[in-house]
Amino acid sequence: MYVKTLAKIASRYAPSRKLSFDSVHVFKVLQLIENKGHVSRNSLCQELSLGEGSVKTLVKHLKAQGIIESTRAGTTITPKGKRISEQFFSVIPAEMSLSKCSVALGKFNYAVLLKKYGFALKSGIEQRDAAIRMGAIGATSLLFKHNKFVMPSTNYDPLTKEPRTARLLLEKLKPENGDAIVIGSDMEDERRAELAAKNAALTTIMARERHHLR
Repeated sequence: MYVKTLAKIASRYAPSRKLSFDSVHVFKVLQLIENKGHVSRNSLCQELSLGEGSVKTLVKHLKAQGIIESTRAGTTITPKGKRISEQFFSVIPAEMSLSKCSVALGKFNYAVLLKKYGFALKSGIEQRDAAIRMGAIGATSLLFKHNKFVMPSTNYDPLTKEPRTARLLLEKLKPENGDAIVIGSDMEDERRAELAAKNAALTTIMARERHHLR
């Protein structure tokens, strides 16, 4: 249900113009409200790197699906929205900024944990393309397998010579065997790297769910 709802929110209502926001922006709104309790329109513009008109349309779509509501304090989440959020956060429970290293080649890098989605990663190309769609330079996908980080479809651990990076990922993300990590990278903007990583993660989830529903 949570995947379908996200797709509906990020879909345009004919004959409306093409939307300037995507599923990742919807997910980010849910995270912001979860962390802060409520958010203002100005805050959404800044955090999502979207214009006022785009945020207004995004809020309208969220309200139409019964996910959020407006109060004097700002935009807050509804019980339905809370249920949707909890489902997503159970799959994407941890994330972190990451310094440049051999697996994160941008000046700004952001890592997202995908619980039990290691099986869904093939070559990592789909995740890279999802990051590029956000304007980032790309994404790196890792599996946590046999208590180490490996590249998809291999047993190669790219962090053997970078124990500090491996330790940081372990401490901050707390991966377990079968988990996946997606790292978005950008040379100019940390927020873009963050959105890239999250879009790559959501693309992985949604592709898997579409396949499962066939």
